[in-house]
Amino acid sequence: METRRLLLVNGPNLNLLGTREPEIYGSATLADVESLVAATAAELGWTADAVQSNHEGVLIDAIHAARADCSAIVINPGGLTHTSVVLRDALSGVGLPVAEVHISNVYEREEFRHHSYISDIAAVKVVGEGVAGYARAVREIIAHTN
Repeated sequence: METRRLLLVNGPNLNLLGTREPEIYGSATLADVESLVAATAAELGWTADAVQSNHEGVLIDAIHAARADCSAIVINPGGLTHTSVVLRDALSGVGLPVAEVHISNVYEREEFRHHSYISDIAAVKVVGEGVAGYARAVREIIAHTN
């Protein structure tokens, strides 16, 4: 049986994990997140590719490319959550199941963070569970896909 693959997408500023506002985002780094996602996927017989960019077009290109060899997407869009219709359109357009994850509870933060352009197309939503939320998002999107 062929191993299934998911794409982990991390948006702008998530490269600063571990140093940016640790009181909000914790001390785990982006490398820690990518390792956690890869390990969680592997436990379930999947593999994970990862992309992080501060540039919207790079993320969109990666999402488009995922159509060729991925079965699901786990995304933390960062600030693009609240602003990017084109990111939403890319996710919707590829037709893969999506899990939206946020390290902090965006609904307990500034008002402008309460709206997500992604949540209505996400099959799985994990908010405010810290970095551990990525593992939950992986488990749930794989269960949804299977």
